[in-house]
Amino acid sequence: MKSFLSHVVHYILENNTDISHLTLVLPSKRAGVFLKHELSQQIQKTSFAPDILSIEELVEQISGYTAVSNTELLFEFYTVYKELTPKESQEPFDSFSKWAQILLQDFNEIDRYLIPQKDIFNYLGAIQEINHWSLEKEPTTLVKNYLTFWNKLEDYYNALTEKITQKGIAYQGLVYREAVDSLEFYLQKNEDKKHYFIGFNALNTAEEKIIQEFLEVGLAEILWDTDHVFFDDPEHDASLFLRRHRYDWNYFKKNDFSWVADNFSSKKNIEIIGVPKNVTQAKHIGEILQELQQKEETLQDVAVVLGDEQLLIPCLNSLPIEIEKLNITMGFPLKDIPLATTFNNLYLLQEHHRNDTFYYKNIINVLSDTNLRPLFQQEDTNLAADIIQYIQTNNIIYVNTELIVERFPKDIQDIAKMLFTYWNNKPKVAIQHCITLIRRLKTTLIEHREQHLLALEYLYRFNEVFNQLQLLTKQHNYITDIKSLLALYKEIISTETLDFRGEPLQGLQLMGMLETRVLDFKTVILSSVNEGILPSGKSNNSFIPFDLKKQFNLPTYKEKDAIYTYHFYRLLHRAENVYLLYNTEADGLNGGEKSRFLMQLETYAMPNHTVSQHVVIPKVPKIENHLQVVQKEAHILERVKEIANKSFSPSALTSYIRNPIDFYYQKILGIKEYEAVEETVAANTLGTVVHDTLELLYKPFEGKIIVVADIKAMFKKVEPLVTENFKRTYGEGNIKRGKNLIIFKVAKRYVTNFLNQEIQTLQTGKTLRILQIEQTLQAKVDIPELDFPVYIGGKVDRVDELDGVMRIIDYKTGKVSQGDVEIVEWDLLTQDYKYSKSFQVLAYAYMIYQKQPFQQDTEAGIISFKNLQSGFLKFGTKDKPGSRTKNQLVTSETLDDFLIELKRLILEICNETIPFTEKEV
Repeated sequence: MKSFLSHVVHYILENNTDISHLTLVLPSKRAGVFLKHELSQQIQKTSFAPDILSIEELVEQISGYTAVSNTELLFEFYTVYKELTPKESQEPFDSFSKWAQILLQDFNEIDRYLIPQKDIFNYLGAIQEINHWSLEKEPTTLVKNYLTFWNKLEDYYNALTEKITQKGIAYQGLVYREAVDSLEFYLQKNEDKKHYFIGFNALNTAEEKIIQEFLEVGLAEILWDTDHVFFDDPEHDASLFLRRHRYDWNYFKKNDFSWVADNFSSKKNIEIIGVPKNVTQAKHIGEILQELQQKEETLQDVAVVLGDEQLLIPCLNSLPIEIEKLNITMGFPLKDIPLATTFNNLYLLQEHHRNDTFYYKNIINVLSDTNLRPLFQQEDTNLAADIIQYIQTNNIIYVNTELIVERFPKDIQDIAKMLFTYWNNKPKVAIQHCITLIRRLKTTLIEHREQHLLALEYLYRFNEVFNQLQLLTKQHNYITDIKSLLALYKEIISTETLDFRGEPLQGLQLMGMLETRVLDFKTVILSSVNEGILPSGKSNNSFIPFDLKKQFNLPTYKEKDAIYTYHFYRLLHRAENVYLLYNTEADGLNGGEKSRFLMQLETYAMPNHTVSQHVVIPKVPKIENHLQVVQKEAHILERVKEIANKSFSPSALTSYIRNPIDFYYQKILGIKEYEAVEETVAANTLGTVVHDTLELLYKPFEGKIIVVADIKAMFKKVEPLVTENFKRTYGEGNIKRGKNLIIFKVAKRYVTNFLNQEIQTLQTGKTLRILQIEQTLQAKVDIPELDFPVYIGGKVDRVDELDGVMRIIDYKTGKVSQGDVEIVEWDLLTQDYKYSKSFQVLAYAYMIYQKQPFQQDTEAGIISFKNLQSGFLKFGTKDKPGSRTKNQLVTSETLDDFLIELKRLILEICNETIPFTEKEV
């Protein structure tokens, strides 16, 4: 295969004895590297190289203006906007920038296509006047302001262009317009210099005018890159622009339209591959490259072209490790670099500042940021983790600066103070702090440079971004708060990239679609060939409506689709092996639908083409859900003995019934549950508060008969006690607003409803004696099979005597019904977690009985605060499900039956041959 650039160089050398006076103009800078390489391969004698320029560089030379960055242009435009807009109608910079970006794109298009500004702006104003929605005879203030905006567009344009041209700068479209005006002078100055325009397709009006003028005066030749298959077909969009040039340019009425080749008809193997999801495409590209590497020693003439450039990182992660040489020609967007999140987190921290405190989630995001870890790490201690634990343990929702800073060592308190002190909503302070942070991180990482090369590269690029921000905020005082700065920061990092540097002429080429212009490869792998991506379809990010674009010959979505059609088919001209991947699954609005290009290939396939289609089913490993099994080794059995000697609690035993592996983690290994900050009061916190309040209310009456007057006296203590208990349990969490206030009221309601029920009980004439409140119990369990003592222990919420019947009561703030405390088969008590509440109350009854056998009728049960109307829910036994409760008294026989099951459960826990086996919960 002979590439297009190879043909071009051969032609130029054949027709020019001295190439040093030539200027070679290409669609992109990227192509210039390959053209220079091709020249070095074919030239036979030592010579100075010709000037090799991109079209943008040539236009800048002709015009004498330097193209300005989008961000700088936005600030210049805002200056103009403020000068021309009454103060009361002016928008802040962050909201202005949202629509100004679109308007600047329109200005750019208008200038690149040399549209008479007055005409198009008058048209726009007139259209909006016709279209406005006011039905009133006299327009409303809103409509007046709306129409005023459209009528001012010409003023904005004129003032902006005058302001920036006076500074010797211009945006790209204005550079083109100025180049057309300065073209005659440039041609006179360079009349001995021949220009070759190489590989162009779609040209804007300014480019057309410039190139035609070069051709007319005999100072240029234009070398096209197209194919007869498409050029000769009047319906095919791949040559839409070239056919227009052929018939519209005066030059081609007298001269041949040459350089139409016949490469597409050559032998090709084309595979159309449907792949589910984007990441799977990246994985499959890796598999294709693996196969190619096994067939060929080098991937020198292979290109991976990403239709969707967001696949860059997944694709890099999917490349075979055998690939030694790789050249990436697309930039890595700064917004996708991890360091971007670090600064985003800092700005969000500042934005959510409140009364000298910061929201705990934002604090934790900054403290746990991996990029900042080198600053917070001292020897083996992670200072950030300690502070996070302190915040979570104390349930601090809004964190004070001093609280954080004082927990850092003195040598890094300055950086902690800088990060966690309010920046007074001052953008200049924020930018300076970010630059200081970058320098501090650089100093930390440079000590181990070899390990942090990529991180240092990230820091360098972000240092450039903040220097740019600092310069802009000094020159233009428009960024007045952190919110505006965050918007601008996001705007910059979404457009700026970190450019990869490699050897462009060696190894596998990984590139975007536009980087393929004028380049040819033997093997092409193209991803994301879906409608909405290739081509991009009907996207209209413009203030200029479709019909007005047609009227003034501005490009519409049809022309933009034709540009991608040309690039797509041009890639196929000289390729021998082509892999076209498309996403078979709908990802949001895109994906799932094959590109029209793939449909067209079936029509335009030549006899020499082998076109195959198939869908890839990703190789998903079968993940079997193996339940965890932990054998009871010697050290585990020692821990079990230790617990048994101290005492098994009813909750620990029911935890084993529910899932033995939970018992292993919590009791054997001592792993605590993750302690998160409770923004909203959790159910267990509510339960603790209610329990503690009732304990404080009833504890003074232990051993006494309680009367209605005693209960009534408790009501005035409820609120202060609930408040005090919330403060103790909920830490520094706020219970005075939002959901927490509701939960606080619920806790009060639970307690007062319970007290009212107690009064109702006493008013029926019953006698109530409080025997024990929150009493700690323990009892020995005699198990002859074990050679060590076993105890069970726990804390019973309440034991009382109602009309001569002793009641063992456990409080539950959740909902419990009578069926939850009744059993049919005793062996289910230690096998089914459903009976855990029965197990708990019987365990308390057994411990009390061991201390002193029952002297009277005894009942055990639950008081459920969510089912308070059901009263005391008594434990009972039944003959079969659905039958009436047979017995609700707890007798020695009942406890004997319970003891059998208790012993069986403890023996199972202590049995070294029965492992801790996970249950499916």
